Amino acid sequence: MTTSNDRPADARHQPVMLQRCLDLLGPALGAPGAVVVDCTLGLGGHAAALLAACPRARLIGLDRDPAALELARHRLAPYGERAELVHAVYDELPGVLDRLGSPRVAGILFDLGVSSLQLDEDERGFAYSRQAPLDMRMDQTRGPSAADVLNTYPPGELVRVLREYGEERHARRIVEQVVRERRREPIRTSDRLVSLIRQALPQAAMRTGGNPAKRTFQALRIEVNGELEVLRRAMPAAVAALAVGGRIVVLSYHSLEDRLVKRVLAAGAATAAPRGLPVVPEEYQPRLKLLTRGAELPDEEEVAANRRAAPARLRAAERIREAAS
Repeated sequence: MTTSNDRPADARHQPVMLQRCLDLLGPALGAPGAVVVDCTLGLGGHAAALLAACPRARLIGLDRDPAALELARHRLAPYGERAELVHAVYDELPGVLDRLGSPRVAGILFDLGVSSLQLDEDERGFAYSRQAPLDMRMDQTRGPSAADVLNTYPPGELVRVLREYGEERHARRIVEQVVRERRREPIRTSDRLVSLIRQALPQAAMRTGGNPAKRTFQALRIEVNGELEVLRRAMPAAVAALAVGGRIVVLSYHSLEDRLVKRVLAAGAATAAPRGLPVVPEEYQPRLKLLTRGAELPDEEEVAANRRAAPARLRAAERIREAAS
């Protein structure tokens, strides 16, 4: 059954690690007109809480999903001109900030992965537990769907996608099954793909690790939406957009995202000086200070109340110095 679009956004979504995000971003948002960017607006849960907790701040919200933007717009309407919402992918951040006259900002939030709206609407095809069209596009107005990827990619390219983005050990067996099936008839629905995966995997692989389709679905979603490529461009751009004293908070939901985020923040927090210098010149000093020791996890209470929080990993940093000119 398709979830109704009639429910308000605040009834459809529980923001993950919300209080921790507020605690980390809040100290940077006290000045009048301080700008915080929610790069993954979704249904506006984090955004609404930031606007309420930081009454002098302004928010710029980005999302590639027009349906999510519409719901968030209604949710954030009470904040009037303090909230500016933009239909954009988050690697477009520098251009958006330039157009809005805010090239440097005080706070940036990324809540990566799939939104509650996308998971709960059957016709979006993100959930492997329901029968639905294999779409998986976060923006349904553009680009190929998951079905297009499954039915048109050469076998070798499909194997690469499943291995690289799903870390699927049995990628070749799954692709062989998919290719045999698509020769007979295109694969268009999630339940049919799940059935093919179950047929392809050895019995031992289906006894551990949850639903055997989850890695394939993750891989297809990442490929369809270019998620890792977008994040590789967006993270350095976000760090560059932070004013000194500004803070960035990133919530990721699988190891590929988290490793990329960790690498960018760690590089910014490290000295760039050649080894052996007795004194590190200013231009080689770290630009960032890490605000978290490793990745922080949601507590047991939150996971019990919101199972979608379970895989979350939070990292945060503060801009402490301008980049070398």
